Amino acid sequence: MADKNFLDWPFFGDRHRRLAAAIDEWADANLSGMDHHDADATCRRLVPALGQAGFLEHAATDPEGDAPLDVRSLCLIRETLARHDGLADFAFAMQGLGTGAISLFGTPEQKAEWLTPVRRGEAISAFALTEPQSGSDVAASTMTATRDGDAYILNGEKTWISNGGIADVYTVFARTGEAPGAKGLSAFIVPAGTDGLEIAERLETIAPHPLATLRFTDCRIPASAMIGDSGQGFRIAMSVLDVFRSTVAAAALGFARRALDESADRVSSRHVMGAPLSDLQMVQGHIADMALDVDASALLVYRAAWTKDTGAPRVTREAAMAKLFATEQAQKVIDMAVQLHGGDGVRSGSVVERLYRDIRALRIYEGASDVQRVVIARQILSGHGGN
Repeated sequence: MADKNFLDWPFFGDRHRRLAAAIDEWADANLSGMDHHDADATCRRLVPALGQAGFLEHAATDPEGDAPLDVRSLCLIRETLARHDGLADFAFAMQGLGTGAISLFGTPEQKAEWLTPVRRGEAISAFALTEPQSGSDVAASTMTATRDGDAYILNGEKTWISNGGIADVYTVFARTGEAPGAKGLSAFIVPAGTDGLEIAERLETIAPHPLATLRFTDCRIPASAMIGDSGQGFRIAMSVLDVFRSTVAAAALGFARRALDESADRVSSRHVMGAPLSDLQMVQGHIADMALDVDASALLVYRAAWTKDTGAPRVTREAAMAKLFATEQAQKVIDMAVQLHGGDGVRSGSVVERLYRDIRALRIYEGASDVQRVVIARQILSGHGGN
């Protein structure tokens, strides 16, 4: 049974504890035996189910209200879903990330059109930022958005786009050219089915997810599709990641908690030479290290979330630390879980084998681990006369 004692930490209020209990109960009832062979179909089932259960109301802001996204709620939901099923976590997370720019910077009309169906699970969203040549270097994006009267014309490619091929709406970042580098990007809403937008390639990964490369060829969208102001795209993208990067760490934490639980059960029930594995001091040491990594990750995750929720304008350092540490340590925890399971740990379809495949991508997307190290170092050095 997963440790719930962390919910008593001062980061949380009663509403967070009620939410954690509700999502755990829902996951217990709905996520056992999920079919991952057809990720598209499974995600198309999961999104409406999450919407009907009310959990997607936490992923995007209420178009008729002014309450901000609550990062602690996002993290609790992602941690719990990831502990139960990685694809369910993915389906929830992309509803938030895909419309994060609209939640934070959209006009009332944009919010009314898109956030309501996303919160209900009636529309699937996607966040189209990464390009084939630029990767994590968002400022080096080359896709263009050229003004033409009351419209913009998009040309270029985006790749590794989660929900690519099944999304109903894409938030797309393109170069409008106000200035070189980061200052020349803008953000746009592009509905699926818009002329000139095509799915150039579907991408397969070790943990099945809907992923695609998008190609834009003279894709014409109205000027009203721009999110925020022209040239604000980099700021918008970083603000969205400032919120959702902590939730990636929370998902890694959920994977690690599940690996620790599975390992504790395994070593308690598996006997070697007439005694349970848990009697061996070396095994006890491994379990202790895994527990330490889980708790340290949780502290960093919920520090970042609490800091954002209590009014900090930016949590770049805190979110980067949480994302870096939680994903790296979760990889170690899960690797040890595989080791403690022996041959069963690499058996296709086992829980820890699935976790081993699920965790790897989290150290790459939304800023790879080495990028997080650069972000953290720059934040530290900026206060000491550094770059």
